[in-house]
Amino acid sequence: MIEVSEVRRRLRQAIADGRKAAEQRHERSQSASTDYTRFLEMVAVPVFRILANVLRAERYPFELSTPEGSVRLSSERSAKDFLNLVLDVSVDPPVVMGRASHSRGGRVVLIERPVLNGAKITDLTDEDVIQFLMAEIVPLVER
Repeated sequence: MIEVSEVRRRLRQAIADGRKAAEQRHERSQSASTDYTRFLEMVAVPVFRILANVLRAERYPFELSTPEGSVRLSSERSAKDFLNLVLDVSVDPPVVMGRASHSRGGRVVLIERPVLNGAKITDLTDEDVIQFLMAEIVPLVER
């Protein structure tokens, strides 16, 4: 039979390990948030802006917005049709998620996926963003 003292020792160790892991996760989240803010400013927003301008030139009315911590390209015809990027800190390590939403009648399809699976935020490029956008824009403009 296991001793009470052994259970107590293991419990204290598990709690200490849990606290240390939580601190490390928090540090990774903070670092990712800083990297993500820089990524938005330097890479994502400029690419989204270019696409918004090209869409307007092609007579597709889309609007660019930059709500806190994200960038969003929304159809002016339907608020349910949009593309955006957000930082998902619910996973470890945090990841840049691309979201695409489009409506067909009363049905709304929402797609959510990493912009580049397994990539560090600092490694993401304008090409990664444009690949996500090109893969997901078609349902929003094919009508």
